[in-house]
Amino acid sequence: MVPVFYAGTMIFFFGVNIMAEIKPQKTNAMRILDRMKIPYTANYYTCDGFIDGIHIADLLGQPYAQSFKTLVSIGKSGKYHVFVLPVAEELDLKAAAKTVGEKSIELLHVKDLKDVTGYIRGGCTAIGMKKDYTVVIDESCFRFEEIIISGGALGVQIFISPENFMIAAKAKSADIVLPKTQKTARLG
Repeated sequence: MVPVFYAGTMIFFFGVNIMAEIKPQKTNAMRILDRMKIPYTANYYTCDGFIDGIHIADLLGQPYAQSFKTLVSIGKSGKYHVFVLPVAEELDLKAAAKTVGEKSIELLHVKDLKDVTGYIRGGCTAIGMKKDYTVVIDESCFRFEEIIISGGALGVQIFISPENFMIAAKAKSADIVLPKTQKTARLG
């Protein structure tokens, strides 16, 4: 896959303008941010299908810690919850469950993602889901002026401040990442 980056109406191929006068489409998440008058920057890249967040960060030269993925879970109560965390990290299911007041949670099956959220795998964002679910973002987001999240479609990213993301997604923050010692113990 060859990276192509869109900036406004210009398309750049490794820094060279290869096409002018293209107008990338706004996603539902962008329209919501516009309506709320929340500043953000959209980034477009070529994408023929689902690519995980780590590979996208590698492709675009973005730090893993600043690039956030969106995971959807279902609690023991039957309620859905949304968790946003760095792409290279793993969700601490116990801490996440406690944060949303559940006894336990499990990740939603990919086949159910579109029905529950309105988004597809690789294009899921906590902004503009079908319903208002509880949203929790990992507190590591505050280390950055801007975080990178899915823009609500494949090949679209949104750069947004953590504070503005929390406003738009009606999110709260908590430590929801599996500690490195637990990850290491599971791998060993």
